Amino acid sequence: MGQFFSDTSKSEDNEGDLVSSFNAYFKKRNTKTKIISPETIRLIELHLSKGNILGASDLISDALKNIESIPINIAVTGESGAGKSSFINALRGIRPEEEGAAEVGVVETTMERTPYQHPKIKTLTLWDLPGIGTQKFPPKTYLEKVKFEEYDFFVIASATRFTKLELDLAKAIRIMKKNYYFVRTKVDFDLENEKRSKPRTFDREKTLEKIRGYSVNTFSNNNMDVPQIFLISSYNLSDYDFPVLMDTLIKDIPAQKRYNFMLSLPDITEAAIDRKHKATQEFVWLEAFKTGALATIPALGILRDDVEKLRQKLKNYRQLFGVDDESLEFMAKDFQVPVAQLKEILKSPHLLKTDREETLQDKLLKYLEIFASANGGLLATGLYFRKTYYLQLHFLDTVAEDAKVLLQWKYSKH
Repeated sequence: MGQFFSDTSKSEDNEGDLVSSFNAYFKKRNTKTKIISPETIRLIELHLSKGNILGASDLISDALKNIESIPINIAVTGESGAGKSSFINALRGIRPEEEGAAEVGVVETTMERTPYQHPKIKTLTLWDLPGIGTQKFPPKTYLEKVKFEEYDFFVIASATRFTKLELDLAKAIRIMKKNYYFVRTKVDFDLENEKRSKPRTFDREKTLEKIRGYSVNTFSNNNMDVPQIFLISSYNLSDYDFPVLMDTLIKDIPAQKRYNFMLSLPDITEAAIDRKHKATQEFVWLEAFKTGALATIPALGILRDDVEKLRQKLKNYRQLFGVDDESLEFMAKDFQVPVAQLKEILKSPHLLKTDREETLQDKLLKYLEIFASANGGLLATGLYFRKTYYLQLHFLDTVAEDAKVLLQWKYSKH
């Protein structure tokens, strides 16, 4: 544990360590998933190279505050029956019968833009927009009336073929320099209908190609370049193109909005869990680097306030990864098993439990020793980082692993 809590009074070495540690960490990160912009990274590196530790710390602090507070607005539009509500609920991780869910199966056309806030990421809002071409929302004034400038990007959904009005909408969105994505919904229903009508000759891949072909032809027939079209089912998110759509959105969204957007996405695959894990780890690392850069005297113990902060961090991580008590109760009810059975296969619900002979501080220090021996030098060499940050990473690793265990358990039951 020596390199974790080394003497930071050696200021000559400290500046060099700060620069090399920062450069080394971000050199390993995938540019498409970094949560701070390349410009901000370059400015921080410049301050560190000049020995301006305070300036670098202020930049990191401002970047983190911006990440946590900046709003994300996603517009979802399409004709009535296109599956917009199901798609919005899927992105929010909410079931149709839950409180606050977008109403599924409504016949009437949406006549007003309707906001749906994400239940866990309060800065993220999905907007259900009226379909283009209705009497109240004619094509010429559609974008102005739905306040197009407020959205980060548009999702244009259809359960059949995309109409000319929707193609014209895409052209207008492009002129306004906004991103848009075509989503072909209810693919699972199409496959089921095809299988039912042609049980002997049904071919899943050929049917999917046919569905995609219909959409491609719509663009070709209207003399438009064919964009990427995502075939999805809002009830089977890990199937079809939903994971590809999520990867595309993460790549395209601005860096400062990427962190909260990634945290908002459902844990439908191990890759999605890993991505969320790495993004959260980067946020923790930046907080730790900011604190470590300004530290002069290592804290020798774990204070009572630190323990309470750690409790809250663990609670937040469990909620973000869907392994909190409320999520486990929902899952237990769905699969008709005792919630205790789910908790038995997970580690995070028991991280802060102690027996009579062990204090919580003792247990945390034990975790710290295990984490240090397994990850020596993970964050930085020769720098002082508060012990609580290492414990946060231990909690984060444990919760992410629990999310994968739970995902595999669900797959085994299906």
